[in-house]
Amino acid sequence: MLKKNTKATVIKKSQLHKTDTGSSAVQIAITSKRIEELANHLKKNKKDNHSRRGLVKMVSARRKNLKYLEKRDKKQYDEIMKKIKLKK
Repeated sequence: MLKKNTKATVIKKSQLHKTDTGSSAVQIAITSKRIEELANHLKKNKKDNHSRRGLVKMVSARRKNLKYLEKRDKKQYDEIMKKIKLKK
């Protein structure tokens, strides 16, 4: 679960315009931050299989969003990949 101020900073870094909170780029950035936090949790709690399943679902959702963004706007896709430091 992301804290309110953490989520706000992630949105601010990836939004396309001032009121943008739901574009694909923002959704990908938020999901990536949640994945990062959950991965850190699972490093400490290796037997937490319920959270592991949630992590797999989040990774799948991010992959779908990335695929959509790549088809729709390749330039924006490349920018978001650099921002969240993902490899293709």
